[in-house]
Amino acid sequence: MNELFPFFADHLKDIGLRLGEHVRTVGVALLLAIPLGMGIGIALSRGWARRIRGPVFYLLGLGQTIPSLALLALAVGLLGIGVVPAVIALLLYSILPIARNCYTGIQSVPDAAVDAARGLGMTQLQILRSVQLPLAGAYIIAGIRTATVVAISAGALASLIGAGGLGDFIFAGISLYRPEEMLAGAIPTALLALGADFGLSLLEKRLERWRR
Repeated sequence: MNELFPFFADHLKDIGLRLGEHVRTVGVALLLAIPLGMGIGIALSRGWARRIRGPVFYLLGLGQTIPSLALLALAVGLLGIGVVPAVIALLLYSILPIARNCYTGIQSVPDAAVDAARGLGMTQLQILRSVQLPLAGAYIIAGIRTATVVAISAGALASLIGAGGLGDFIFAGISLYRPEEMLAGAIPTALLALGADFGLSLLEKRLERWRR
């Protein structure tokens, strides 16, 4: 442990590079997962989707039940090694909380608000855009918050398939039994997850206050 700070000082540039790779992989996965998850949540909140709602959520849930390492292995088997299979695996891990929370948020919008908007002559699309999504904002951010923390944590495993990231330090430290190198990857990963969770929690609380 006494070697932790000297290791950080000597490898600060490399840690910064690995942190950038980690953020890139997770960020791309979330940029794909957010619109896709919201689209699924919106579609399943419509009346015509009543019969397929359960099966779709079940299929999305399968991505959460598969261990992240096994999911990465499946992605490698289909797509090879590198950033692309890592992004696909994190995407599958992130969709469910976003889709479920988007659906729950839309379902929580009071019927009176929807009826009032309909009485004003709004179309279904206008009601969705101007009433349901704004009022469901806190739920949607909560889903994105959960997906972000999960993706950052699972993103450390992307190192095992050649996608880089902070996992490089973690697994190199484990294999060489160098705690300071392992912590050089683990501490920034934890701080990144905590920082993202804190920032999104503030936005969630603000939207919840506005909704009330």
